[in-house]
Amino acid sequence: MSAIFSKQFDTKLRLAAGAAILLLGAAGAVLGYLLHPKQLDTGYTPMQPVPYSHKLHAGNLGLDCLYCHNTVDRASYAAVPATETCMNCHVRVKEKSPKLQLVRDSYATGRPVPWVKVHRLPDYVYFNHQAHITSGVSCVNCHGRVDQMVEVRQVQPLSMAWCLDCHKNPAPHIRPAEYVTKLDWKPEGDAAQLGASLIRAKGIKPPINCSGCHR
Repeated sequence: MSAIFSKQFDTKLRLAAGAAILLLGAAGAVLGYLLHPKQLDTGYTPMQPVPYSHKLHAGNLGLDCLYCHNTVDRASYAAVPATETCMNCHVRVKEKSPKLQLVRDSYATGRPVPWVKVHRLPDYVYFNHQAHITSGVSCVNCHGRVDQMVEVRQVQPLSMAWCLDCHKNPAPHIRPAEYVTKLDWKPEGDAAQLGASLIRAKGIKPPINCSGCHR
């Protein structure tokens, strides 16, 4: 009995199947790269309801991070500044700017400005700002040079692997607590040696077990 399909057809089918497998593999690799934690949120820059420039306020004007985010050294969360904090200056500075109308409305009505959160962690992750700040972990380690950003963006993946890398080797990331909000601060000597001495003096032991971050 003669073959239903010719040898030529069989060869073409095998080649087509091979090409399809290679194409699917390449597509999977690209998708895996794009969905990797380092790519998922890094670079996220939401549009805020008010065009607030950290470069102007924290950089050029030198406002300390704690002036606005005044809970980071005494609570687990970083507070979004109240409208009253903004108006401490803006009752006199650019008090009629149309860009600040939403801030003035908030001050008059008591309704908060709907700021959009940039750095988001899953609900099942526990992160304590106070524990990190008082240990000497600078804002810059997680948030980057915010004092140079007109629009704040996420610069680190904030993934479990990224956090564990620091917990397993914290010395290069520890500085004297009084410099945690000095984003341009650099140690005179080796950062890891300084960090190691501070870790010994404070008895810092970052958890690497599951319950350290998942409670």
